[in-house]
Amino acid sequence: MNKKRIKIIDSIFPLIGLLITLLGLAVLAALLVDAFLDGHKRLNLSFFTSYPSRKPDQAGILSAWVGTVWIMCTTAMIAVPFGVAAGIYLEEYARKNKLTDFIEINIANLAGVPSVIYGILGLGIFVRMMHLERSVLSGGLILALLVLPIIILATREALRSVPSSIRAASYALGATKWQTIRFQVLPAAKSQIFTGIILAMSRAIGETAPLIVLGALTYIPFLPTHPVTLSEKFPFLHVSFQGFLDPFTVLPIQIFNWVSRPQKGFLADAAAGIIVLLVITFVMNGVAVYLRYKSQKKLS
Repeated sequence: MNKKRIKIIDSIFPLIGLLITLLGLAVLAALLVDAFLDGHKRLNLSFFTSYPSRKPDQAGILSAWVGTVWIMCTTAMIAVPFGVAAGIYLEEYARKNKLTDFIEINIANLAGVPSVIYGILGLGIFVRMMHLERSVLSGGLILALLVLPIIILATREALRSVPSSIRAASYALGATKWQTIRFQVLPAAKSQIFTGIILAMSRAIGETAPLIVLGALTYIPFLPTHPVTLSEKFPFLHVSFQGFLDPFTVLPIQIFNWVSRPQKGFLADAAAGIIVLLVITFVMNGVAVYLRYKSQKKLS
């Protein structure tokens, strides 16, 4: 192959890549515009404060978005502490041997496992074996398993990005290993760790397959039990964990239910739900991009 032909191929390849990228963006823009045109009329206060209904004009996403909040909070409470702690241990404390190599390979592989597999696993362990039923806790545990490898990998990459000079300076001043990690390494890596957490949660918020396998309900005319209620006796607040054991639904499942309905009115409801879910996802990803930008700016 002569040099002239190589130069022609080199000049054509970026153009092809640009065209493919623009084509993908055009299709995405068309889908977003179509969803907005179909669903923007349903975006009002009643849509957010109403339960699902058999009548499209009266249907809302109250139980869906509240259930999404419950599931996301449960997932974060489980996945974030364990994921960050596992990342710190594997990167800072674990010895390099065959066992840690085996663990690292499996964590990387688990990050690419289809989400429906986690749903089947959760159905067998959390619902049938542990008898947690189809509850908020079961859904949160399944999604926590789903995003745990992502958080571990993000934490490890964030710790690796911290310059070794910071650790050396801390050790030179007499700090212990944990003091160095706690007061020097983690503050320097926290922006990238938060970025990984937010990206992991933005993936979890749109997952439908594992929750469908779990058996999350598509029609719920009630909310999970509120964790804190007023009481007539001291201390005047009653804390309850019953909400974690209540049935639930989430926005993706509610959208899936509306799309499967034959009435045209439900298609508008589904489009409105898609807009809400997209806005939440875009906001979460925007925060992640901002945190990464701030982190890179500090290191530069």
